[in-house]
Amino acid sequence: MLETKVINKKRKTVWPLAVLIIAVLLFGGWQIYLMQHGAVDANDTTYQSVAIPPQSSASQIAEILLDKDLIHSEKIFLSYCRSTQLDNKLKAGNFMLSRSQTLEEIVKVIVEGKESHLTFTIPEGYTLKEMGQLLEKQGLVASQGEWMKAISIPYEYSFLNDIPQDRPNRLEGFLFPDTYNITETTNAEDIVSMMLGQFARLWEEEYAALAENQELSALEVVTIASLIEREAAVPEERETISGVIDNRLRINMPLQIDATVLYSLKEHKEIVTNADLKIDSPYNTYKHVGLPPGPIAAPGKDSIKAALNPEKHSYFYYVSR
Repeated sequence: MLETKVINKKRKTVWPLAVLIIAVLLFGGWQIYLMQHGAVDANDTTYQSVAIPPQSSASQIAEILLDKDLIHSEKIFLSYCRSTQLDNKLKAGNFMLSRSQTLEEIVKVIVEGKESHLTFTIPEGYTLKEMGQLLEKQGLVASQGEWMKAISIPYEYSFLNDIPQDRPNRLEGFLFPDTYNITETTNAEDIVSMMLGQFARLWEEEYAALAENQELSALEVVTIASLIEREAAVPEERETISGVIDNRLRINMPLQIDATVLYSLKEHKEIVTNADLKIDSPYNTYKHVGLPPGPIAAPGKDSIKAALNPEKHSYFYYVSR
Protein backbone atom coordinates (compact mmCIF):
# COMPACT_ATOMS: atom_id res chain seq x y z
CA MET A 1 0.00 0.00 0.00
CA LEU A 2 1.43 3.31 -1.02
CA GLU A 3 1.76 5.97 1.71
CA THR A 4 0.91 9.56 1.01
CA LYS A 5 2.94 12.34 2.75
CA VAL A 6 0.81 15.21 3.96
CA ILE A 7 2.49 18.61 3.74
CA ASN A 8 1.43 21.18 6.34
CA LYS A 9 1.06 24.28 4.19
CA LYS A 10 -0.04 26.30 7.20
CA ARG A 11 3.33 25.76 8.90
CA LYS A 12 5.17 26.95 5.79
CA THR A 13 3.38 30.33 5.91
CA VAL A 14 3.81 30.93 9.65
CA TRP A 15 7.50 31.87 9.65
CA PRO A 16 7.36 34.52 6.88
CA LEU A 17 4.35 36.06 8.59
CA ALA A 18 6.11 36.10 11.94
CA VAL A 19 9.17 37.72 10.39
CA LEU A 20 6.97 40.33 8.75
CA ILE A 21 5.22 41.10 12.02
CA ILE A 22 8.53 41.41 13.85
CA ALA A 23 9.87 43.68 11.11
CA VAL A 24 6.77 45.86 11.30
CA LEU A 25 7.05 46.05 15.08
CA LEU A 26 10.73 46.91 14.92
CA PHE A 27 10.13 49.54 12.26
CA GLY A 28 7.24 50.96 14.22
CA GLY A 29 9.30 50.99 17.39
CA TRP A 30 12.13 52.74 15.61
CA GLN A 31 9.75 55.34 14.22
CA ILE A 32 8.34 55.94 17.68
CA TYR A 33 11.88 56.27 19.04
CA LEU A 34 12.76 58.77 16.33
CA MET A 35 9.59 60.71 16.95
CA GLN A 36 10.16 60.87 20.71
CA HIS A 37 13.88 61.61 20.46
CA GLY A 38 13.79 63.70 17.31
CA ALA A 39 13.17 67.40 16.82
CA VAL A 40 9.83 68.83 17.87
CA ASP A 41 9.75 70.73 14.57
CA ALA A 42 12.64 70.20 12.16
CA ASN A 43 11.49 73.18 10.10
CA ASP A 44 11.52 75.67 12.98
CA THR A 45 15.13 76.82 13.03
CA THR A 46 14.58 79.85 15.26
CA TYR A 47 16.48 79.84 18.54
CA GLN A 48 15.18 80.85 21.94
CA SER A 49 16.95 81.62 25.17
CA VAL A 50 16.55 78.99 27.88
CA ALA A 51 17.69 79.69 31.43
CA ILE A 52 18.62 76.69 33.57
CA PRO A 53 18.91 77.84 37.21
CA PRO A 54 21.80 76.59 39.38
CA GLN A 55 21.19 73.30 41.22
CA SER A 56 18.39 72.31 38.84
CA SER A 57 17.63 68.59 38.81
CA ALA A 58 17.15 66.60 35.61
CA SER A 59 13.41 66.57 36.31
CA GLN A 60 13.30 70.35 36.70
CA ILE A 61 15.27 70.81 33.49
CA ALA A 62 12.89 68.46 31.68
CA GLU A 63 9.97 70.58 32.88
CA ILE A 64 11.63 73.77 31.62
CA LEU A 65 12.35 72.26 28.20
CA LEU A 66 8.82 70.91 27.84
CA ASP A 67 7.40 74.29 28.79
CA LYS A 68 9.51 75.82 26.00
CA ASP A 69 8.20 73.13 23.60
CA LEU A 70 11.72 71.87 22.96
CA ILE A 71 11.13 68.21 23.83
CA HIS A 72 8.26 65.78 23.30
CA SER A 73 8.11 64.35 26.79
CA GLU A 74 9.65 64.82 30.23
CA LYS A 75 9.66 61.03 30.70
CA ILE A 76 11.58 60.43 27.46
CA PHE A 77 14.07 63.18 28.34
CA LEU A 78 14.74 61.64 31.75
CA SER A 79 14.94 58.13 30.32
CA TYR A 80 17.49 59.23 27.72
CA CYS A 81 19.61 61.11 30.27
CA ARG A 82 19.64 58.15 32.67
CA SER A 83 20.38 55.56 29.99
CA THR A 84 23.33 57.64 28.79
CA GLN A 85 24.40 58.46 32.37
CA LEU A 86 24.13 62.18 31.67
CA ASP A 87 21.44 63.02 34.21
CA ASN A 88 24.04 64.19 36.74
CA LYS A 89 26.09 66.09 34.16
CA LEU A 90 23.48 68.66 33.13
CA LYS A 91 24.70 72.20 33.80
CA ALA A 92 23.10 75.49 34.73
CA GLY A 93 23.34 78.48 32.43
CA ASN A 94 21.69 80.35 29.60
CA PHE A 95 21.46 78.42 26.37
CA MET A 96 20.18 79.15 22.88
CA LEU A 97 18.09 76.15 21.81
CA SER A 98 15.84 75.40 18.86
CA ARG A 99 12.82 73.18 18.22
CA SER A 100 14.74 71.89 15.20
CA GLN A 101 17.30 70.22 17.47
CA THR A 102 17.02 66.56 18.45
CA LEU A 103 16.87 65.43 22.05
CA GLU A 104 20.48 64.28 21.81
CA GLU A 105 21.60 67.68 20.49
CA ILE A 106 19.76 69.58 23.21
CA VAL A 107 21.20 67.39 25.97
CA LYS A 108 24.69 67.80 24.51
CA VAL A 109 24.43 71.60 24.64
CA ILE A 110 23.34 71.54 28.29
CA VAL A 111 25.95 68.95 29.30
CA GLU A 112 28.77 70.92 27.65
CA GLY A 113 27.58 74.01 29.52
CA LYS A 114 28.47 76.40 26.74
CA GLU A 115 26.33 79.41 27.52
CA SER A 116 24.95 81.53 24.73
CA HIS A 117 26.64 84.87 24.22
CA LEU A 118 25.09 88.00 22.83
CA THR A 119 27.05 90.73 21.09
CA PHE A 120 26.25 94.42 20.88
CA THR A 121 28.11 97.36 19.40
CA ILE A 122 27.92 100.96 20.58
CA PRO A 123 28.91 103.31 17.73
CA GLU A 124 31.31 106.17 18.35
CA GLY A 125 29.59 109.47 19.00
CA TYR A 126 26.55 108.03 20.77
CA THR A 127 25.06 109.79 23.77
CA LEU A 128 23.89 107.96 26.88
CA LYS A 129 20.32 108.38 25.68
CA GLU A 130 21.11 106.89 22.27
CA MET A 131 22.91 103.98 23.91
CA GLY A 132 19.90 103.23 26.08
CA GLN A 133 17.57 103.34 23.10
CA LEU A 134 19.81 100.99 21.12
CA LEU A 135 20.13 98.49 23.97
CA GLU A 136 16.39 98.52 24.63
CA LYS A 137 15.66 97.99 20.93
CA GLN A 138 17.97 94.97 20.93
CA GLY A 139 16.28 93.60 24.04
CA LEU A 140 19.42 93.91 26.17
CA VAL A 141 17.87 96.25 28.73
CA ALA A 142 14.26 95.98 29.82
CA SER A 143 13.41 99.67 29.65
CA GLN A 144 14.77 103.20 29.57
CA GLY A 145 13.96 103.38 33.26
CA GLU A 146 16.32 100.49 33.96
CA TRP A 147 19.02 102.15 31.85
CA MET A 148 18.62 105.52 33.57
CA LYS A 149 18.87 103.84 36.95
CA ALA A 150 22.06 102.04 35.90
CA ILE A 151 23.81 105.19 34.65
CA SER A 152 22.82 107.09 37.81
CA ILE A 153 24.72 104.81 40.19
CA PRO A 154 27.75 106.57 41.79
CA TYR A 155 30.49 104.46 40.20
CA GLU A 156 33.94 104.94 41.72
CA TYR A 157 36.62 105.64 39.13
CA SER A 158 39.40 108.20 39.45
CA PHE A 159 38.57 109.73 36.07
CA LEU A 160 35.10 110.58 37.38
CA ASN A 161 36.37 112.46 40.44
CA ASP A 162 36.09 115.87 38.74
CA ILE A 163 32.40 115.36 37.98
CA PRO A 164 29.82 116.15 40.69
CA GLN A 165 27.92 113.08 41.84
CA ASP A 166 24.58 114.81 41.32
CA ARG A 167 25.27 115.99 37.75
CA PRO A 168 22.70 114.63 35.27
CA ASN A 169 24.27 112.24 32.76
CA ARG A 170 27.44 112.13 34.86
CA LEU A 171 28.78 109.22 32.81
CA GLU A 172 28.33 110.96 29.45
CA GLY A 173 31.39 110.29 27.31
CA PHE A 174 32.91 107.66 29.59
CA LEU A 175 31.02 104.57 28.41
CA PHE A 176 33.50 103.50 25.78
CA PRO A 177 32.02 102.79 22.31
CA ASP A 178 33.04 99.29 21.32
CA THR A 179 31.75 95.76 20.67
CA TYR A 180 30.90 93.76 23.79
CA ASN A 181 29.98 90.15 24.54
CA ILE A 182 27.42 89.44 27.24
CA THR A 183 25.15 86.62 28.38
CA GLU A 184 21.38 86.53 28.83
CA THR A 185 21.79 87.26 32.55
CA THR A 186 23.74 90.49 31.98
CA ASN A 187 21.72 93.47 33.20
CA ALA A 188 21.96 97.21 32.58
CA GLU A 189 24.26 97.82 35.54
CA ASP A 190 26.59 95.06 34.32
CA ILE A 191 26.73 96.68 30.87
CA VAL A 192 27.56 100.11 32.32
CA SER A 193 30.28 98.60 34.53
CA MET A 194 31.72 96.73 31.56
CA MET A 195 31.87 99.86 29.39
CA LEU A 196 33.36 101.98 32.18
CA GLY A 197 35.93 99.27 32.79
CA GLN A 198 36.88 99.30 29.13
CA PHE A 199 37.41 103.06 29.23
CA ALA A 200 39.44 102.76 32.45
CA ARG A 201 41.79 100.21 30.91
CA LEU A 202 42.33 102.22 27.73
CA TRP A 203 42.79 105.46 29.63
CA GLU A 204 45.50 104.05 31.90
CA GLU A 205 47.26 102.16 29.13
CA GLU A 206 47.21 104.76 26.36
CA TYR A 207 46.17 108.25 27.44
CA ALA A 208 46.67 109.01 31.15
CA ALA A 209 50.40 109.78 30.99
CA LEU A 210 50.05 112.01 27.91
CA ALA A 211 47.14 113.90 29.49
CA GLU A 212 49.13 114.43 32.68
CA ASN A 213 52.07 115.82 30.71
CA GLN A 214 49.70 118.36 29.14
CA GLU A 215 48.09 119.11 32.51
CA LEU A 216 44.72 117.97 31.24
CA SER A 217 42.20 116.01 33.27
CA ALA A 218 40.31 113.03 31.91
CA LEU A 219 37.16 115.17 31.93
CA GLU A 220 38.81 117.85 29.77
CA VAL A 221 40.28 115.35 27.32
CA VAL A 222 37.05 113.41 26.87
CA THR A 223 35.04 116.62 26.56
CA ILE A 224 37.30 117.90 23.77
CA ALA A 225 37.29 114.45 22.15
CA SER A 226 33.49 114.37 22.20
CA LEU A 227 33.33 117.70 20.37
CA ILE A 228 35.73 116.36 17.76
CA GLU A 229 33.73 113.14 17.45
CA ARG A 230 30.49 114.97 16.70
CA GLU A 231 32.03 117.58 14.41
CA ALA A 232 34.44 115.57 12.25
CA ALA A 233 32.87 114.37 9.01
CA VAL A 234 35.91 112.31 8.01
CA PRO A 235 38.74 110.87 10.15
CA GLU A 236 41.38 113.11 8.55
CA GLU A 237 39.68 116.21 9.99
CA ARG A 238 39.97 115.20 13.63
CA GLU A 239 43.38 116.66 14.47
CA THR A 240 42.66 119.81 12.43
CA ILE A 241 39.43 120.41 14.37
CA SER A 242 41.32 119.68 17.59
CA GLY A 243 43.80 122.40 16.60
CA VAL A 244 40.98 124.91 16.04
CA ILE A 245 39.50 124.10 19.46
CA ASP A 246 42.93 124.48 21.06
CA ASN A 247 43.55 127.83 19.34
CA ARG A 248 40.19 129.22 20.47
CA LEU A 249 40.62 128.05 24.04
CA ARG A 250 44.02 129.75 24.22
CA ILE A 251 42.54 133.20 23.46
CA ASN A 252 39.24 132.66 25.34
CA MET A 253 37.26 132.74 22.12
CA PRO A 254 33.85 130.99 22.21
CA LEU A 255 34.09 127.58 20.58
CA GLN A 256 30.77 128.08 18.77
CA ILE A 257 30.31 124.39 18.03
CA ASP A 258 26.89 123.46 16.66
CA ALA A 259 27.03 119.99 18.23
CA THR A 260 26.90 121.55 21.70
CA VAL A 261 23.74 123.42 20.75
CA LEU A 262 22.13 120.22 19.51
CA TYR A 263 23.11 118.51 22.75
CA SER A 264 21.47 121.37 24.65
CA LEU A 265 18.33 121.02 22.53
CA LYS A 266 18.32 117.24 23.13
CA GLU A 267 17.43 116.62 19.51
CA HIS A 268 19.07 116.09 16.14
CA LYS A 269 18.59 118.71 13.45
CA GLU A 270 20.21 119.11 10.06
CA ILE A 271 20.23 122.90 10.36
CA VAL A 272 20.88 124.90 13.53
CA THR A 273 18.86 128.13 13.48
CA ASN A 274 19.69 131.50 15.02
CA ALA A 275 16.97 130.85 17.58
CA ASP A 276 18.67 127.59 18.51
CA LEU A 277 21.94 129.41 19.17
CA LYS A 278 20.25 131.40 21.94
CA ILE A 279 19.24 128.38 24.02
CA ASP A 280 20.05 128.91 27.68
CA SER A 281 22.31 125.99 28.52
CA PRO A 282 25.78 125.68 30.03
CA TYR A 283 26.56 123.38 27.10
CA ASN A 284 25.85 126.12 24.54
CA THR A 285 29.34 127.13 23.38
CA TYR A 286 27.93 130.09 21.49
CA LYS A 287 26.90 131.71 24.78
CA HIS A 288 29.64 130.45 27.08
CA VAL A 289 33.39 130.71 26.69
CA GLY A 290 35.54 127.64 27.25
CA LEU A 291 34.65 123.98 27.29
CA PRO A 292 31.13 122.81 28.12
CA PRO A 293 30.71 121.24 31.60
CA GLY A 294 31.31 117.77 30.21
CA PRO A 295 31.32 115.53 27.14
CA ILE A 296 28.41 115.62 24.71
CA ALA A 297 28.91 112.07 23.40
CA ALA A 298 31.15 109.02 23.67
CA PRO A 299 34.34 109.56 21.67
CA GLY A 300 36.28 106.71 20.11
CA LYS A 301 40.03 106.11 20.18
CA ASP A 302 40.81 108.35 17.21
CA SER A 303 39.01 111.35 18.68
CA ILE A 304 40.67 110.91 22.09
CA LYS A 305 44.02 110.68 20.33
CA ALA A 306 43.22 113.84 18.34
CA ALA A 307 42.24 115.69 21.52
CA LEU A 308 45.68 114.93 22.94
CA ASN A 309 47.46 115.72 19.68
CA PRO A 310 45.95 118.91 18.21
CA GLU A 311 47.34 119.94 14.86
CA LYS A 312 49.59 122.98 15.07
CA HIS A 313 48.17 125.67 12.78
CA SER A 314 46.78 129.21 12.90
CA TYR A 315 43.16 128.39 12.02
CA PHE A 316 40.31 129.58 14.17
CA TYR A 317 37.54 128.29 11.91
CA TYR A 318 36.66 125.17 9.98
CA VAL A 319 33.84 124.37 7.60
CA SER A 320 31.52 121.50 8.52
CA ARG A 321 30.76 119.21 5.57
